[in-house]
Amino acid sequence: MAYNYYPTGYPYPTQSNMYPTQMNVGVNQPNAQNALIWVQGEAGAKSYMVAPNQTVVLWDSEAEVIYLKSADATGMPSIKALDYTIRENVAQKAEILAQKDFATKDEVDYLKKEINALKAKLEVRKDVKK
Repeated sequence: MAYNYYPTGYPYPTQSNMYPTQMNVGVNQPNAQNALIWVQGEAGAKSYMVAPNQTVVLWDSEAEVIYLKSADATGMPSIKALDYTIRENVAQKAEILAQKDFATKDEVDYLKKEINALKAKLEVRKDVKK
């Protein structure tokens, strides 16, 4: 008589479901491709697992910091921290920049010529006094 070692209702293992096709054990992955991944501080970013040859963007929930964590082919991780600030009144800042008075290249060249002419006059006076 044959014994059934599998509880009732569970499928018998077959070649197709016996071995998983993708091995992502121990790697945190967001559900959606463009989902924001939030971590708590630098410690959370350091502890976040990244698959080899991958880069993830991690958003700090405690500070205005974005972490770029990547791993090379051997799985060695590296982290870059980016500080970000929120811009307010972008249109007003653009108006302020537009109001500033800047010198053109022609004006700068003219001033160079004037300075060189004054230098030449000073050199002539120094030679005359000697």
